[in-house]
Amino acid sequence: MDPHLAGRTARSLETLHALSYFAPEVGAEIGALGVRPGRATYFASRAAAMGRVGPGAVTATFFVFNPALVARVLPPAWEATTPEEVVAARLRGVDAAYRRLLGDAVCTAPEVAEAAELTRTAAAACDPAGRPLYAAHADLEWPTEPHLALWFGLTLLREFRGDGHIAASLSAGLTGLEALVTHTATGTGFTEPAAKATRAWSDEQWAGVVADLAGRGLLTPDGALTAAGAALRAEIEAATDERAAAPWDALGEVGATRLAEIGKPLARQAVGNGAFPDGVFARR
Repeated sequence: MDPHLAGRTARSLETLHALSYFAPEVGAEIGALGVRPGRATYFASRAAAMGRVGPGAVTATFFVFNPALVARVLPPAWEATTPEEVVAARLRGVDAAYRRLLGDAVCTAPEVAEAAELTRTAAAACDPAGRPLYAAHADLEWPTEPHLALWFGLTLLREFRGDGHIAASLSAGLTGLEALVTHTATGTGFTEPAAKATRAWSDEQWAGVVADLAGRGLLTPDGALTAAGAALRAEIEAATDERAAAPWDALGEVGATRLAEIGKPLARQAVGNGAFPDGVFARR
């Protein structure tokens, strides 16, 4: 399958995975375990598949977060509960969120089960070598309910792609913050205020990186991408698509098209029903 087309398909379905980071139901379930609400529930929910890892491993695998934030909020989460409990709580929260955003009938629809099986076929073609977040999640058991299996399958594909994206960014000579700044400058991800707030970078830290990247010819002094910066971002995305091609090759264009036919309307419905707060994304 054409890697660029596969990448576009993956990004179009990512909403159905990413909504779990914003769903109050997920935060409530993990918060009930004693984890502080907010960023701590995010780090715990996504890292739990790796076990009781420390801030260093999470900073490395999540890539774009301020290490000081991770060091501050993650250790107390593991003092309050266990990774196994968080994995279970995350699924309970996703279940409730999907039912609120999509409806009970959609969650049990035959086409959702079909989409889940397509993601299982795709995930089976993923090589875990060098993909720590994917590998950790792949060690978990697949949920049995169709909507949860779909979310889990898309989560595997998202983490597989994300691990490869980090490798592509590093190969391009970008640090985590530099990757975040340049991606935000494309206007297709987080807004700048949301990127700073959710990743815990100060205005001063952000401005320092903008100045450094401007000195390298990748940004203008006011933070816009130069031609060289836009080309570098395009190269990173192309490399990410190439590194993430294996599961989509396994599906082929017919399978990928069918997964998109089922998944895209669900993603639009979730967004329309308030899956994400206003002002977080520049474009969705």
